[in-house]
Amino acid sequence: MSTTEQPPAAGDPSGPGRPGGPGGTGVTGGPGAPGEDGPGPAPWPDPAQEALRDRVAADSLTTRRDYLRIVTTVSGGLAVGAVAVAGGVLHRHGDSADAPKAKRVADRLRPGESIAFRFPGEDDRAVGVRLKDGTLVGYSAVCTHLACAVLWREDRGNDGELYCPCHEGVFDGRTGEVTAGPPPRPLPKVLLVEEIDGSVWAVATTRSGESVKAAMCRQFGEQRPDMAARIGCPGTRTQTERSERT
Repeated sequence: MSTTEQPPAAGDPSGPGRPGGPGGTGVTGGPGAPGEDGPGPAPWPDPAQEALRDRVAADSLTTRRDYLRIVTTVSGGLAVGAVAVAGGVLHRHGDSADAPKAKRVADRLRPGESIAFRFPGEDDRAVGVRLKDGTLVGYSAVCTHLACAVLWREDRGNDGELYCPCHEGVFDGRTGEVTAGPPPRPLPKVLLVEEIDGSVWAVATTRSGESVKAAMCRQFGEQRPDMAARIGCPGTRTQTERSERT
């Protein structure tokens, strides 16, 4: 005998658009059909948490380690080991006293475009951006709060922004300075240069809050004294000046 299907009652989680119901997502662990034997209904996931997990997991800059840390955070707690991991990442990016090897990161970068790359090491995530006015900027893609991946969002403000989905940290797209959220320091910068053929190269890094000049003097002062002297690094002389003093 056929029966007429009745619309779900208000608040019935098995209705259309709900996991487990017609048109739902079919999430495992949802409540069974009425009258079925088995364990009681599992708690429904918070929609905001689910959306955040999907968005972060799909981003190319987010590694599996970052994803697991983010999931733990939005679910109500932070894994104890994450703090130690964060400390290891935060002190490393841009903190070397030696000049890194220059790296080609893009054949060309047009206004509004961005590129994800690794620099100065293969474990150091970075992002390069050509702002709408043509300015070329580069940053560490590791949040200074708890080392989650930072994402570029072009459509926010005049210059875009860098956004950390873990705790809603926001950094200015032009300067790397913190504009919202809990990050305690600005993003370390990656110094980018453009060659005559349009290719973009990463050549150096800055520590968080360090000026470009100070970073260049720190990394090139001993290895390339002529460059350091032209920049105006204290205590350096060009080869001509050194020759004149001998």
